[in-house]
Amino acid sequence: MNRGPFIFIGVFIVLAFSWANLVHKPVQESGQLAAYFSDSERMPRLLPGEAEQGRQVYQQMGCVSCHTQQSRLESGFDIQRGWGSRQSVARDYIDQSPSLIGDRRLGPDLSNAAAGDRDREWHHLHFYNPQITSKGSNMPSYSFLYDKTAVMGQKSDRALNLPEEFAVESGYQIVPSRRAEALVAYMLSLQVDYDLPEAPNPEKIGL
Repeated sequence: MNRGPFIFIGVFIVLAFSWANLVHKPVQESGQLAAYFSDSERMPRLLPGEAEQGRQVYQQMGCVSCHTQQSRLESGFDIQRGWGSRQSVARDYIDQSPSLIGDRRLGPDLSNAAAGDRDREWHHLHFYNPQITSKGSNMPSYSFLYDKTAVMGQKSDRALNLPEEFAVESGYQIVPSRRAEALVAYMLSLQVDYDLPEAPNPEKIGL
């Protein structure tokens, strides 16, 4: 009796069962993740309108090619670097399409870009010319997102306060475009300062 077909069917069933449990089921479960609510607060938080526009600018500028948005505990020192307070998990990205996790760190991780003392002015100076804020940085300048305009009477309250060595000629100013403002709003929205059931803050559980 030729048992070849039965052996083939048996192997196929074993492989199909393994695939369903190891690959298909986890993918299906992660695709059905929903927001988590604690004290009526939704987590992850939805981006404000301007920050969502800035997310699109972030994509257009190709920032994901050099920056991740994924804090890791097992394979790095992200918490020690101040790049995160806990491990990133699938639920953190349920509102993102596409997800901007990234896979290379030519620049620092941006999961918590809004943490610390880097305000709107700092980010604008950094995008206009990274050498102003981070001397020696290999990040390119995004000065094309800024307009050089003549000062008409009083200087704009949105104009950048450039250091003397980077200042433009007298009578002119550098003003952020709407795209630059949106991009900075996105940076200021990036802060994973909430806990999830599957990803508690290590400090809160004594790790």
